[in-house]
Amino acid sequence: MTAWVVSSDGWLEGARIVPSPNVDARPHDESPSLVVIHNISLPPSCFGTGDIEALFTNTLDFDAHPFFQTIRGLRVSSHFLITREAEVVQFASTLARAWHAGQSHFAGRERCNDFAIGIELEGCDDAPFEAAQYTVLTRLSDALTKRHAIEAFVGHSDIAPGRKTDPGPYFDWSAFARAASLPPDRLPFVSGL
Repeated sequence: MTAWVVSSDGWLEGARIVPSPNVDARPHDESPSLVVIHNISLPPSCFGTGDIEALFTNTLDFDAHPFFQTIRGLRVSSHFLITREAEVVQFASTLARAWHAGQSHFAGRERCNDFAIGIELEGCDDAPFEAAQYTVLTRLSDALTKRHAIEAFVGHSDIAPGRKTDPGPYFDWSAFARAASLPPDRLPFVSGL
């Protein structure tokens, strides 16, 4: 199996590129050192709707579903989305700051967006992820660690405790760590949060 490659300008070769306007430059002295794993579904617990992509590109029809009224005007993005079908969509270069973490902290540092790469898994807190999503996440993680000096992989809940719950109870950290051959010091439960 051919290894995936993140180019020197921060784009994953083979990903479907859908540029988001909800990105900006990282602070001049910051480079990616953290990967934040999220889950997302729009509407909640509904998959394959295309609404995640619409949200990240500011084209979501907020009148299309009652839940969307609660996020009206939200401007967010992530670097990557891994769909239930294991497609990888990239919204921002890994060199850019995507707006995925919000108010957050990691190892004594605030504003995780400044130094994090966000990966959204299409999913929710109430259902298991697909095996193919773990396979793709593992390959993407390998490509990211080869391109950037990644120090840790965490869940959104780890950097925004009490505010966020994703990737949720169905995300299998142990299986991901084994598949990605991650050393224990790169996992959230020993990262010194």
